Amino acid sequence: MINDPIVEEVRRFRKEHAKQYGNDLRSIVNDLREKENSSKRTILCPGPKMILRKTGS
Repeated sequence: MINDPIVEEVRRFRKEHAKQYGNDLRSIVNDLREKENSSKRTILCPGPKMILRKTGS
């Protein structure tokens, strides 16, 4: 397996961030939502995915 330094950095950050919140998923999500809401960046919402209907053929 190839070691990718970018992937390793992302994984390390994710582990450190989770450790700050005791690996509690609800707390982690709340923190990320607060950061997202306080950001001045545009938040994209792709909306619901289109469901394809079967045509019977």
